[in-house]
Amino acid sequence: MTLNIIRSVIVIACCVGYTACSLDEKLGSTLTKDQADSIIKAPQLLQNAYNNLQNAYQAFSQTWGMSEMSTDEALGPTRGGDWDDNGVWRALHEHKWTPDHAHIQNTFSALLLEQFSATNVLNFHPTPEQEAEARFLRALSMFSVLDLYGQVPFRNPTDTLLTAPKVFKAPEAIDFIIAELNEILPNLADRPAAQAYVANKDAARFLLMKMYLNKGTFTNRQTPTFDAADMQKVITLADEINATATYRLADNYYDNFARDNDVKSTENIFTQQNGPGFSTVRNGDAVFCRWMCTLHYSQTPSGWNGFTTLSDFYDKYEAADKRLGGAYPNLTEKTGLKVGFLVGQQYDQHGNKILDRKGRPLVFTREVELRATGDQVEMAGIRVIKYPPDLLTSEKSLSNNEASNDFVFFRYADVMLMKAEALLRTGKGGEALPIINQIRSKRGASTFGALTLDNLLDERGRELYWEGWRRQDLIRFGKFLQPWQLKPTDDPKYLLYPIPTSDLAVNKNLEQNPGY
Repeated sequence: MTLNIIRSVIVIACCVGYTACSLDEKLGSTLTKDQADSIIKAPQLLQNAYNNLQNAYQAFSQTWGMSEMSTDEALGPTRGGDWDDNGVWRALHEHKWTPDHAHIQNTFSALLLEQFSATNVLNFHPTPEQEAEARFLRALSMFSVLDLYGQVPFRNPTDTLLTAPKVFKAPEAIDFIIAELNEILPNLADRPAAQAYVANKDAARFLLMKMYLNKGTFTNRQTPTFDAADMQKVITLADEINATATYRLADNYYDNFARDNDVKSTENIFTQQNGPGFSTVRNGDAVFCRWMCTLHYSQTPSGWNGFTTLSDFYDKYEAADKRLGGAYPNLTEKTGLKVGFLVGQQYDQHGNKILDRKGRPLVFTREVELRATGDQVEMAGIRVIKYPPDLLTSEKSLSNNEASNDFVFFRYADVMLMKAEALLRTGKGGEALPIINQIRSKRGASTFGALTLDNLLDERGRELYWEGWRRQDLIRFGKFLQPWQLKPTDDPKYLLYPIPTSDLAVNKNLEQNPGY
C-alpha cells in the first residue's frame, strides 16, 4: 500500500514539477502537508530517487545512448528492417538529430524526473545523511542535463509546483553544483564503510573533479579553457581519494563489471545495485541490455543483434592490451562467449562454430555501414561485451533485469586519468606520464615515452569505452566536430543537444539552443 501511494503522489507531483500541466490549484491542494507527512517518509522517497537512476542511466536509449552513440565508439546500424526505429540511431551517430528526436526527449524527461525525485526528499524531514545523499543524486542529474543540454531547469524544495521552474544557464548551474557538492560532502558516508551503491564522500569528490575539469568546456564548448586553479582542484580531489587507500587498479579489468563486482572490484566508487529485488522492481532496462543490444540471436545469451563499435576505434588498442578481452571465468567455458571486443568467427563452449539464422558461420566483420544489407545484416560490426553476462543469479539473469552486475557510474581508473589530464594541462606532463603508464602496464599495454593530449584522449577511450564518457571527452579535447568513421561532416550546433520541442512548449523559461 505504502509503495503504491508514494508512487501515485510522486507521479502527480511530477506532472506539475518540471512541466506546466493544466492541473489547477484545487487539485494541487487535495493533499495537505500534514497528510503527506503522515504517509510519505524520507527513506522511502530517497529509495525512489535511487531507483530512478536506472531508467535515466542504465537504459541504453537514455543518457548512455546520448553519450556514446554520438561518438566514434559506438554505432547502432539499421539491419534490414531491424533497428531502424525511424532512424534515431543513425541520426545520433551522423549528428543529424532534431529537437523532436525521441531519445533526446526521453533522456531530458528521465533526468528531470531524477532531479525531482531527489529534491522531493528534502521536503520530508530527512536526516543529515539522507539529505546529503538526495542532494548528491540531484547534483548528478543536474550535471548530466548540463553536459547534454547546456541549461538546467531547477526548483527549490519549497517552490510552488504551479508555475514553470526557473532555468540555470551554464555558469549558474556550474556554481550551484559545485557549491552543493562541497556543502554536502561532510555529511556523506565514507567508503568502504558504505557500499559503492550508496552516495559517499568519494563519489562527491569524483563528481567535483568532473565539474572542475569540464568547467571551461561547459561555458565555451567550441573553445574550451582550463583555468589553472580549477586543474589544481582536480589534482587535490584526486589526492584526497587516494588518501583513503580504498582503491587500486583491478587485476582483471572485467571484474569491475562482473555479476559480483560489488565484491570483486577494487575500483568502483559509485554504482547502482542490481539483481532480483533491486533492478527488477524499477522502471527501465538495467545493465543486461548492455550485452543484449550487441549479441547475435544465435549466441548465448540470445541477443538483439544491434550495436557495434567501429574498426577505427578498435584499432587504437595494441594486440596485447588486456582490455581487448578474452575468456572470462564462469562464462566462456559454459557458453563460448568472451568479454571485450568480439570480431571474427564466434564459437560455442564446445569449440563448434556458431551459425547465423541462415546456417552460415557467424563471423563478426570489421566492416559495418549505417544500413547493413544482404549477408551483412546479421554479422556486420565488432560487438562489445563490457559487462560479463550473468549466468549464475537465476535462469532469467542472462536476458532480463535479474542480472546482478551492479551498474558502474564512477571508478578509480578515471580518477587517475583525470588527475593526469589536470597535470598535463598545467604543464606538468612529467608528473602525469607515470600515472598513465601505471594504467597501461596494468592493462598489458606498452608504456608511453611521452604524454600528449592526443594519446591521453585515446587512453581515456581505451580505458573507459562504453561507460558513457566519450562524448564529453571528445568535446573537452576539441575533437567532437571532427570527421570520423561514418560521420563525414558536422556543425557546431551539435556540441549541445536541442531542448525538446514539447518541453519548450510548457516551460517559458527554457530557450532553444543555438542552431536548432
